[in-house]
Amino acid sequence: MLLSLVIIRIMEKNPEHTIFELLSTYFGKWLGKGLGAVWIMFAAYSASLAMFATIHIIKIWIVQDIRNYILMILFVIPIYMITKQGIRMIGLFAELVLMVTLWIPILLLFALKDIQWMYLFPIGKVGVFPILSTIKSTIYSFLGFELVFILYPFLKDKKSASKGIVIANSLSMIVYVMTTIACFIRFAPSEVTDYVYPVLNLLKVIRLPFMERLEIICLSFYLFMIFMTIIPYLYTAALGISQLIGKQDHRNVLRILLFLWILLPFFFIPTSSQITQMANLWGITGVYSAFVFPIFLWIYGWIFHFVRKEAKS
Repeated sequence: MLLSLVIIRIMEKNPEHTIFELLSTYFGKWLGKGLGAVWIMFAAYSASLAMFATIHIIKIWIVQDIRNYILMILFVIPIYMITKQGIRMIGLFAELVLMVTLWIPILLLFALKDIQWMYLFPIGKVGVFPILSTIKSTIYSFLGFELVFILYPFLKDKKSASKGIVIANSLSMIVYVMTTIACFIRFAPSEVTDYVYPVLNLLKVIRLPFMERLEIICLSFYLFMIFMTIIPYLYTAALGISQLIGKQDHRNVLRILLFLWILLPFFFIPTSSQITQMANLWGITGVYSAFVFPIFLWIYGWIFHFVRKEAKS
């Protein structure tokens, strides 16, 4: 939450620039472009990882026999149609996703029949440090707020940016806490660690008189939420490359990136362990991109504007 506000403070001093333009202003043309290229690679890697993970989950839970490249093509079509329209369309899609997926966390309440609150106790039985050591894994789930570096210049009401990001992070935290507690009180401690996707297993135990295999239905709707991870990162990569090469239109770059995505399954199909390794690498780079980099840029920006102000004086 604090780092999100730090990013907004950085952007308030440069309200009309994205991170790529800001880096060139702060560090000069060539070093700024080099740092921008690192950001582009991080965004492209994040979008690609999310796409690989999505295809992997869909193949496990819904359509086991379908080819990876077919799923890739099916996913690329709507992603392209939304991303090519730019920030406004992405924002409208985000509103739609929120409305059509609000019922999923509420649905978890139906799974809380045979629960055991004692599964939560004793809290802290192994001490404080093992608990604190798991903070790193939860940090990964909150990555994405660093895209404020891209979104801020497009806001109409920039004064409400701080309020908006606090609400967004709070909603994410509430959903994560609700879901985690629901899994912990429904499954025994020895059982919950055996599940790769405990939330899907939690949905699987729900029985409704008019519906079966609820986890498949929820996973289908959850695709919309996954797209809201893929699309902003993909747009960031396409926009960044376009700005680095001096082009205003990001659509040609977007087409090239998506064409490479379609070709990728013919040469590389990651296994579950490889996706986990890629996710760990993404988490490490994400910590530096979203947590270390904003603090450094905030301090550097303060010095930069102070020196410039003194020089003008």
